[in-house]
Amino acid sequence: MTEQNAFLTYMAPETARAVAGWVRYLSSEKRLADKTLEAYQRDIRQFFQFLTGHLGAPVTIGAIGELRPADVRGFLATRRRAGTGSRSLARQLAALRSFASYCDRRGIVSTSVFTAISTPKQGKSLPRALSVSDAANLLDTATALNEESWIGLRDKAVLTLLYGCGLRIGEALGLNRGQAPLVGKSMRIRGKGGRERIVPVLPAVTDAVDCYIAACPYHLATEEPLFRGAKGGPLQPAIVQKAVRHLRSALGLDDTATPHALRHSFATHLLGKGGDLRTIQELLGHASLSTTQTYTHIDAQRLLDVYRDAHPRATSSQIVKG
Repeated sequence: MTEQNAFLTYMAPETARAVAGWVRYLSSEKRLADKTLEAYQRDIRQFFQFLTGHLGAPVTIGAIGELRPADVRGFLATRRRAGTGSRSLARQLAALRSFASYCDRRGIVSTSVFTAISTPKQGKSLPRALSVSDAANLLDTATALNEESWIGLRDKAVLTLLYGCGLRIGEALGLNRGQAPLVGKSMRIRGKGGRERIVPVLPAVTDAVDCYIAACPYHLATEEPLFRGAKGGPLQPAIVQKAVRHLRSALGLDDTATPHALRHSFATHLLGKGGDLRTIQELLGHASLSTTQTYTHIDAQRLLDVYRDAHPRATSSQIVKG
């Protein structure tokens, strides 16, 4: 039995139609990223699987309307016992609320049970940036750990795009040959939710990509993927992640040195040099400034320097006189 057919065994036909409509809505109107859409579908499948066992029958639309807060809490408790963390539980509850809201707006069924449940509390965790020297060493060493020089140049080109342009790994690997960065030009990047942004290109980024293109043994047609795997197919994120694991082991870096950490380092280093938070938000492609604020940080010394330079009463003598 396929996963999709197994999913259908947890739902009555009218529920399955509602879920299908909701998924289409999330994809076409809300334009959720593919990974988010997959996670939401997995979340609601797990919920209906729980309810089928809890209620003793596939979930009907009527059953959804009769749910009690205890039913939802029971599901969340089951997921937590299975090892699901608070962040994932919060996302699962958000998926269920989204489905309930969709059904309510379309007159399918109305329930407020999901909004009656508090979102699981979660500690704030900030991604860690590499130091400027560690980021530079990571890029420079990429060409030294591969027997085939073109693969080392490829890895360096990808990592330079993450650090030099603040791209997500999926955005970098999604580029085709015709989108290769050019000196003095900007790149138009389509990110999460289909949002587009313009990213300036540094000469170092162009140089790294040009060196890879010149060395790549495969023909790179304009509309075909820019980055290739060893056998010529599209380069997969797992290969880049594996390369970074080898690099950080060779350099003695922490496990937090990941491809995503290079994107975070791009933002943090810009902010540390006085970059404007709103501009960094646009460069990263974040929908809200609050995301950028939790994604970047300035060390205590930097904050103190800004305070001393900017505040009219920052010096000790002024403070005493006041």
